[in-house]
Amino acid sequence: MTAKDTRQTDVMDLISEESRAEIDHWIKKYPDDRKSSAVMAALRIVQDQNKGFVTNELMDAVAEFLDMPPIAVYEVATFYSMYERQPVGKHKICVCTNISCMLCGSDNIVAHLSNRLGIGLGGTTTDGRFTLKEVECLGACVEAPMFQIGDTYYGNLTPEKIDKILDNLD
Repeated sequence: MTAKDTRQTDVMDLISEESRAEIDHWIKKYPDDRKSSAVMAALRIVQDQNKGFVTNELMDAVAEFLDMPPIAVYEVATFYSMYERQPVGKHKICVCTNISCMLCGSDNIVAHLSNRLGIGLGGTTTDGRFTLKEVECLGACVEAPMFQIGDTYYGNLTPEKIDKILDNLD
């Protein structure tokens, strides 16, 4: 077995068949010689497969799958805030603290969440249910202050609205 065969086996072991098919769907959106353009989608897919975070081994597998240098994948995964390098809670609450949200009271939102959950920014509750993360901008300034949980944006937040949202999560 050659080194390339071994690497291909590793990719097959680390990236599920379903995830590989989804990555292939994204690869098809780019010219044949630009499959590395699917790196952001591939990282999101393997992160979802791995319960919300990417490991060095998964990033290496993505690099192999996309025929790109591992360092290029690491650069993407460490630059963008949507990729997690450590385990996160079942519900990752991404609170925007950029200028529009800050001016509309995101500091109060963070304080309320920290008090309610018993964790600070970057923390995860002891039961593994919630992770509280500060993000630079979610592009929804018109609804400031706001946060994102999963794929859902919640805007015009108040402590009461936050409590209702959290109470309705499984």
